[in-house]
Amino acid sequence: MPDKLNVENGALNPQLLVDRYRCGGDAVNFALLGDLRPGQGYFRFGDNVICYGQCADGETLNSPTLPLYDALDRVIIRDARVWLPFDPTQVVDNLRSERYRQNAGDFKALPGVEMLRSCYYLLRPLMPVGFRKHLQRFYFKGWQHIPFPEWPVDCTVELLHERLLTLALKATRGTPIPFIWFWPKGAPSCTIVTHDVETSLGISLCHDLMDLNDSFSIKTSFQLVPEERYVVDDALLAGIRSRGFEVNVHDLNHDGRLYRDKAEFLRRAELINQYIRRFGAEGFRSAIMYRNLDWYQAFDVKYDMSVPNVSHLEPQQGGCCTVMPFFVGNIVELPVTMTQDYTLFHILEQYSTEVWFEQSRRIRQKNGLLSVIVHPDYIHSDKAVQVYKDLLAHITELRSAGQTWIALPKEVAAWWRTRSNLTIARRGDSWSIEGEGKEQASLAYASLDGESLRYDLAP
Repeated sequence: MPDKLNVENGALNPQLLVDRYRCGGDAVNFALLGDLRPGQGYFRFGDNVICYGQCADGETLNSPTLPLYDALDRVIIRDARVWLPFDPTQVVDNLRSERYRQNAGDFKALPGVEMLRSCYYLLRPLMPVGFRKHLQRFYFKGWQHIPFPEWPVDCTVELLHERLLTLALKATRGTPIPFIWFWPKGAPSCTIVTHDVETSLGISLCHDLMDLNDSFSIKTSFQLVPEERYVVDDALLAGIRSRGFEVNVHDLNHDGRLYRDKAEFLRRAELINQYIRRFGAEGFRSAIMYRNLDWYQAFDVKYDMSVPNVSHLEPQQGGCCTVMPFFVGNIVELPVTMTQDYTLFHILEQYSTEVWFEQSRRIRQKNGLLSVIVHPDYIHSDKAVQVYKDLLAHITELRSAGQTWIALPKEVAAWWRTRSNLTIARRGDSWSIEGEGKEQASLAYASLDGESLRYDLAP
């Protein structure tokens, strides 16, 4: 069990906060307040943080809508140590890996619905968008009432880390904790724009989309389906890369069946890895946002982009509840944090940037990753193109104001890997960043402003 791996003589491993903030392990001191009870469920850690895992005391429940036990009430700070009635590493792993979904109990997990879903994906290539969107709206009926994760952006993992760091600061009577800032050169947030190409129409529009992106000085990545949908030749790959854009692999054949059976998945994963090498790709995204993080190590990729932050409007519901990259084994996960264009236009029926701008605001409040998916297949009408142009204008304005770093996904994954190997060291009365790539990094300090957590970049 994760709790047994993370606890030694009552002390909780500080690696969770060390990984998040790249701070020194001696800056945080947590211990477990008693033995964890068997069985996992929902509980709270303050008013706005829903957790899923085991507790040392208090009852955990099988629904986030019930009155939940608040573990924050049981926290004890004594002798510069914070005593917790749960293991935060277990909770964060459960959230990011969507293990809370095992208690979801919704109708979409029933065998009969799975059969209908298989029939749908078999016939999907024959369905026009106008017909398909009506079926999808019926399927997602009632999505507004799903209580957890929070739509349109869920920052539970960020809030949990912030609450833990606040407690660590209180335990040391407010002594600022130095850490390595989240993004290169002190950027407040990060933005990636990606394009999943689903049909031959999308292929024919890729160069037009690159022209549009270049007019805003934004480079993006194109995820291409290797088999059955269209021909991916060397000229197409070279044409995309020669213009400074990125190519990744998008599923195997986009039939929605990649994760249905483990043996079949492993067979397909080997083929996907061959295409990864042929495309010269570093990243992967599955079709229709299907995922199983426990199987990811079969992929020979540096990063993945298949896990949504919140997925009320995706066939596989749930969400990783974070707006930051995270590691799945040795693979960097770049979560999808913004609503897809197809969902916005055809499910929500909104040809506006209102949802995107609200998501951008919330993500930037947590210094997170703005991860956009726009399909060339669905962005060709005048009104769709105008909405996309408005989004690009918003992103470039943020860049001009120094509010975001716009990068290719491979650059973000490389940075997150570099940052994970950097450390901080005391040099007399000051701190410095050590390790390869340190010239990109910025030193920051976490401190208390009253009861609130505050971040400041070092001069």
